[in-house]
This record gives sequence, structure tokens and C-alpha cells, in this order.
Amino acid sequence: MNQYKFGKYLSTYFLQFIPSRMNYSVNTIKAYRDTFTIFLKYYTEVLHLKPERLNITDINKDLIEDFLNWLVDEKGYSISTRNQRLAALQSFFRFLQIEAPEYLDISNDILSIKALKVPNTEMTYLSIPAIKALLATPNSKTKEGQRDLAILTLLYDTGARVQEMIDLNLCDLKLSPPTTVKLLGKGQKIRIIPIMPQTTKIIKAYMNSYRLNDQGDLAAPVFFNKQNSKLSRAGITYILNKHFEVARQNSVHLFPSHISPHVLRHSKAMHLLESNVNLIYIRDFLGHASVSTTEIYAKANPELKRKAIEKASHDVLPQETLNTHDKALLLDWLKEYI
Repeated sequence: MNQYKFGKYLSTYFLQFIPSRMNYSVNTIKAYRDTFTIFLKYYTEVLHLKPERLNITDINKDLIEDFLNWLVDEKGYSISTRNQRLAALQSFFRFLQIEAPEYLDISNDILSIKALKVPNTEMTYLSIPAIKALLATPNSKTKEGQRDLAILTLLYDTGARVQEMIDLNLCDLKLSPPTTVKLLGKGQKIRIIPIMPQTTKIIKAYMNSYRLNDQGDLAAPVFFNKQNSKLSRAGITYILNKHFEVARQNSVHLFPSHISPHVLRHSKAMHLLESNVNLIYIRDFLGHASVSTTEIYAKANPELKRKAIEKASHDVLPQETLNTHDKALLLDWLKEYI
């Protein structure tokens, strides 16, 4: 009888439990798979143990906490990523509570591990002049430049996540008025986003240049690499950074030291908020599950805070009460001491 049951239960978890019982997105499943790949690598290369001989009883709270500390201290993972890896491991042990109650004590111990508090960091977003400078960088007279401009413009105009842009297919574009893009978000939720006429023009130029209008397969990706496969997250990040560096050299005062594709999403949300668009609409535009997630943009913008405070204080704070004589005395005093 094979006593090494970890592999057995892990297979059941990924091949049977997740597909049939959990409404996890493809990206979540990949992230969970990567967590266990890293965990088994840690078990092999750091602890010098054989993963094929790993049993459930070999796993305990101390082992998991040591693994999480290794991620942060040795691999340089952020606290947020560390918490995501913990969530993946705990999801497996919640499954184990039901599937193998004889390991209930082990599962409960691991489920008692707390996520660490993520330090507050300032949200990075670009001003409208910075967005204009960035989008002016690609050379729209070349095919590659047209593609890069289409990617950057669509990322900003739709507020799309990187994965949503990667998964965008030709059938998701509606370029006749009213022009829209269909995005497949987290949890397989679909949202329809209107796009501006300028964006539509840029996309059409890109599609004409690459002859995508002649593409018979509407399930083909809108943006692809030299192998005609979907662009990867790294590919889109490379394209953004390539033009970001040029734009920053020309207008260093407009840009932070570095950005990621998600910064364009933050920027769009901020610009909508600054234009007095209701948070409920911004929530739906971004595909957030709750408006509380969208509220981070209002909290992160100091100018919006200042305006709100000024508006609330206008009729409350004392107004100027100096008469003409008092003003004259004050001016004389200032002249004497300044």
C-alpha cells in the first residue's frame, strides 16, 4: 500500500475538486499550481527531501511558515505575494478537511496561519499630460509602432487588466458605432467597455496594417507574437517599458522611476474620478466586485481630498472679519517686523 498520500490528494484536488466544485478562473488555477511547484522545489532543493516520498503527515505549520519566510527572505517575494501563496496552500487544506478528515488537526493548524498585513504603499498613476507623452512615443508609421500604440491606447482607454488584454480575441471587438470591447475579467465575468473614436481609429489602423480584417478565425488573438500566439504578460510589459523609457527621457518630470501595465488601469480610474464620474460607474467599468475596492482611488488622490475638505469647510470655518482700520494696523506691524 502506498503511504505517500500527498501526491494522490494533490492530483485529486487539481484534476477533480477544482474543476467540478470550485468556480476558480484559469489564472487562479495557474497561480495555485505555481504555488505547489515552488513549494515542492523548496522541499527538494532547500530541505533536500524527495517530493515523491512526501506524506500529509510530513507537513505541519512550522514547515509551511518556514516556506513562507523563505519566499520573502530568500526569494524576495512581496508580502502580498506571500499571502497569495498562503491562500493557495490553505485552499488545498480546506479541501483536505472534507476529503480526508483523519488529517483534520494538520489542516486546522495550517489554516490558522495568518496573512501578514500588507504595508500601505502609494498608488502610482500617470497624469493626463504623462499619458499623452507616453502615447506619442510609438512610431505609428511602422507596423510595430502601430501595434504598440494600439496596445497602450487600449490598455488605458478600457482600463483593462493585462490578462484581459492578452485574452482579447478579434470577436471581442465591435468597431462599428457604438464601438465597444468585450473583456473577460476575474471569475469569468464579462463586461462591455465603450471605446473612444481616437482609440477606434488606432485599432483600425493596426488591424489594416496586419491584415486582421482578412483573418477568418475570429477566435484569434488581437495581439500576438511572431509565432502568432497570444502576447504574454512579459511581452506587454516589455512593450510598455520600451516606450516608457523614451517618454521619461523626454519629460522626466512627468513620470515615476518605473511603471507596470497596471499603472495605466490606475491612471484611467483616477482620470474618471477627477472628471466627477460616480464611483459606481467606475466600479462597473473596472470590473470590481465591490465598490469598496474602487474607493482606493478616491483615498489615494490628495487633490480630491483637498477639494472635498474645502467644500465641506466653506460655510463652517470663520471668514475674514478684519475691518479697514484693523487691516491698516496689521500692515503697519508687518512693515515694521518684516
